[in-house]
Amino acid sequence: MINLIWAMDINWLIGKNNKLPWRYQEDLNYFKSLTANKTVLMGINTYYSMKGYYKNTPFPFKKVYVASRSKTITDVTMVRDAQEFLKGYQDELWVLGGSAIFKLALEVADKLYITWILKPYQGDTHFPYFDLVDDFKVLNEKAGLNPDLKFMVYGKTK
Repeated sequence: MINLIWAMDINWLIGKNNKLPWRYQEDLNYFKSLTANKTVLMGINTYYSMKGYYKNTPFPFKKVYVASRSKTITDVTMVRDAQEFLKGYQDELWVLGGSAIFKLALEVADKLYITWILKPYQGDTHFPYFDLVDDFKVLNEKAGLNPDLKFMVYGKTK
């Protein structure tokens, strides 16, 4: 089962200068509750971004895969061909970003966990466009305690 998890604003913005453009503790808690002690895949830029948040503490994940064609990090398992890796992956996997990895993972995703930020932000990285309405159906929807947040879970229809 391949799960994608991310937060995006109403314009599908997901990042600014390799960081989140917002900070909602409720969303961070949601992310941690779903991904803690799980196997995750992220791109190299997402790895560096997350390292900024986990400066001197280890990631809370069971196993970390990082996709990069050229760079090597010693404390994770490197993936040189993310598309092939995703097509052949058999167990539960949580895809954390970034944009290029999400684009590849959408082809094989079973579920999408999207935190909708219900207002616009400024940034430089957007989620790659895809047909959310035709390719996925809503499995769960929950309003956040913060009125700016809506937590949605989608399942693949095709």
